[in-house]
Amino acid sequence: MTYRNILIVKLSAIGDVIHALPVATALKKCFPQARITWVVEQPAYDILTNNPYIDEIILFEKTKFKSLAGFYRHAPGFINVLRERRFDLALDLQGLLKSAIISFLSGAPQRLVYCNAREYSDKIGKKVCGPNSDGHIVERYLDVVRELGCKIDEPEFIVNITEKETALSNAIAKQAGLDLAKPFVVLMPGTNWPNKCWPADKFAQLADKLFESDLIPVFAGGKADITAMKEIIRKSAVLPIDLIGKTSLKQLAFIIKNARAVVAGDTGPMHLAAALNTPVIALFGPTDPNRNGPYGTGHLVLTTGRFCQGCWRRRCPDGKDCLADIGVREVFEAVISLVRL
Repeated sequence: MTYRNILIVKLSAIGDVIHALPVATALKKCFPQARITWVVEQPAYDILTNNPYIDEIILFEKTKFKSLAGFYRHAPGFINVLRERRFDLALDLQGLLKSAIISFLSGAPQRLVYCNAREYSDKIGKKVCGPNSDGHIVERYLDVVRELGCKIDEPEFIVNITEKETALSNAIAKQAGLDLAKPFVVLMPGTNWPNKCWPADKFAQLADKLFESDLIPVFAGGKADITAMKEIIRKSAVLPIDLIGKTSLKQLAFIIKNARAVVAGDTGPMHLAAALNTPVIALFGPTDPNRNGPYGTGHLVLTTGRFCQGCWRRRCPDGKDCLADIGVREVFEAVISLVRL
């Protein structure tokens, strides 16, 4: 069967949208005549721009639909935008009620939802559980494409950094005192779960050890990480380079692409680094690296030694600092082992 208009619904989070990037490439290669449209929320929008395998990006502005009045005001226009495209296939890779509703409202007669669908989203689309239903999330998403009879050799992560974004990234780096020609390591102190974060004092100690080894520590992340960064600066012997809250996603991608390695917890920028083939030292506690670890080869995963590792809880019920038992020396040696390969 062939398709003319295919809709991908993957709204958030940044890491999950990055995981789904190979779906667009695989669909376009399998159905080159098809127009690929992606519905996404604002935080991850930037990562999809200028992708040659995505013909259109539709922004879903969630805040407009939170109130009943907002829903009545904005829903008709959004539905019209979807229906005008005349989709014949919709892939719900979010697997939640809101994404299922978008898939349904698109009018696509064929709707597929990936294996881990929740909130009754599998009642709106056909649930696809392929051979990787217990494997990495990238492969789970691609199983939905395989259900269509498409052959996928090697997943492709397309992150297109334009000349303008490159120029802006160079300017930001220069202003921060970072010489991109010198060896540097990107450190990501923030995550969206409190218990995914490695302690600030350990990041400070790691930064000092990197300086001693002629590797420049560069801290990056979103504005939500500014408080953690202040603590890291306060506890560092040498003032590290601070890019926290100073880059867009594409600018961050440029910085990461030029780094020797990235140290991070289970967070979107960590998955961005893996997608860009920059070596990653990933620090895992409450989540499962078999499902959510850095995709591909050349990365290292360090996990907490606790019996409850992989509990999938946003906050520890016992008040434990989940990643605290991952030592600075352990992380430092992992960095050195990847940088010196």
